[in-house]
Amino acid sequence: MEFRRLARLIGPVSVPCLLLGLLFFAASLTPSLIPRGPSVQGILGGLVMAIGYLIGQIVALLWRAADLPRLSGRPAHVLTGVVAVPLVAVFLWVLASSLTWQNDIRAKMGMAEADALGLATILLLAFATFAIAYALGRLVAALFRLIRARFYRIMPPRRANVLGVVAVALILFVTTRDGIVDRVVTGLDESYEAAQELFENAPPPPEDPRMTGSAASLIDWASMGKPGRDFVTSGPTAQDIAAFTGRPARDPIRVYVGRANGPTPEARAELALAELIRQGAFEREVLILASPTGTGWMDPGSHDPVEYMHGGDIATVAAQYSYLQSPLALILETSTGLEQATALQDVVHGYWKTLPADARPRLYVHGLSLGAWSSMYATNLFRLLDDPIDGAFWAGPPFPSAFWNYVQEHRNPGSPWVLPEVGDGSLIRYASHTADASEGAPWGEMRIVFLQYASDPVVFYDPRSLWRAPPWMQDPPAADMTEHFVFVPVVTQFQLALDMALSFGAPPGFGHAYYARDYIGPWVEVTAPRDWSPADTARLKAHCDTGFQQGCSNAPR
Repeated sequence: MEFRRLARLIGPVSVPCLLLGLLFFAASLTPSLIPRGPSVQGILGGLVMAIGYLIGQIVALLWRAADLPRLSGRPAHVLTGVVAVPLVAVFLWVLASSLTWQNDIRAKMGMAEADALGLATILLLAFATFAIAYALGRLVAALFRLIRARFYRIMPPRRANVLGVVAVALILFVTTRDGIVDRVVTGLDESYEAAQELFENAPPPPEDPRMTGSAASLIDWASMGKPGRDFVTSGPTAQDIAAFTGRPARDPIRVYVGRANGPTPEARAELALAELIRQGAFEREVLILASPTGTGWMDPGSHDPVEYMHGGDIATVAAQYSYLQSPLALILETSTGLEQATALQDVVHGYWKTLPADARPRLYVHGLSLGAWSSMYATNLFRLLDDPIDGAFWAGPPFPSAFWNYVQEHRNPGSPWVLPEVGDGSLIRYASHTADASEGAPWGEMRIVFLQYASDPVVFYDPRSLWRAPPWMQDPPAADMTEHFVFVPVVTQFQLALDMALSFGAPPGFGHAYYARDYIGPWVEVTAPRDWSPADTARLKAHCDTGFQQGCSNAPR
């Protein structure tokens, strides 16, 4: 009796669909850009197994709807057995090989090897995840049958089936989009906003009147937010820079406008310009318009080195547009970063153009991750052609970046997708963990460099991998990529999506973990610091590697 109740609860399980799900599970065990631990792999395997099962169910439904011939009875069981034996054998071989594949990637990234005991965790979590997904599917099917039964009373069966599907789809959409998703987004936004330590949680402002957020500043310290306060109060001082270069130096200027400092992107941009003018930023040698990441974070590994290169005779300005982590901001607040970067460039570049060409700083734009995307979007033809900027340096550009995609598609034939060559290299060059953008024809009047790691899925995720292999899978693998890539429709899409979530925790120099050493060469190429030699570059890399996890300065300003 209990067995029958359990069978009714579980419902009929399709063995062919289950075998297709197992094939998807096996495919998920193949390596991708980022190594996966057993827990993550187990959840991924269970999820794609459920998707494989669902695809099989959909195909079967369409087959029946088309009234195509079907096997039944003994022939069907024999065929299923013939297919199942080699498929299970392949699954077991892939499962055993997956540890070797994962350890291959981990070795390339300098990580410790994974434990063979993780295979048990993978299997347990995979089948638990599949069971949960299957149960949810049963609930959705039960909802469909309930709604369809109501429609049967007032319309023909075929019409009731169609409207039943539409009704269930609408219910799920409204429940998730306007219910669960909204609450999750609101909760995340509030939690990240709290992490900014706004207003009453702010520490005392800086005493130096020359600094952003001081009593003399036009920007309110309390509403600037933690990322902005960290940025303006850290980094190398004139003494730090002079000690490194052996020459007199200046204190770099850092201006930051928090999201709470102004009601609109335009208001925050105007405030940033006013503070730049107050601090004398347009009298410096170099001015950098930087776009922060989603939370407003400014990577010290990028900004500290370039301040050393120019003896502190440099100003950097940024404006915050979100409180969310970059992946969430990319999906949920797509336009906010683009609008803020555009407003800041419009206002600052517009003022810069009014200054005499021989009495204004060299102007560069810069961004990391989501900041690179928004910075590229804002750097339109007017910035490139009408009294153009001097250059751009974009690190970890996310895959939707239109300008990046345009450049990638116009790379020189035969050059790899992960490290392309564009023309003769006099306008655009690429850097990576193994290349510093120093090779190419002599630079022209404008210099543009992209820094991208071959193992960064934020850069190399491809939505079309749902049905076709990404371009980089068709090239010989880079030094930090595995040689065991296998493209599988649908499954590869989920692997790369999961890679994006894991990429922020990769070791420095891999995934989406960009660090100071790899910024230095590109900054030298883009900004051409005076009296700077390859020996200086080597010394700065060693300085940034010694004792400092992120930037190149050892104390707050």
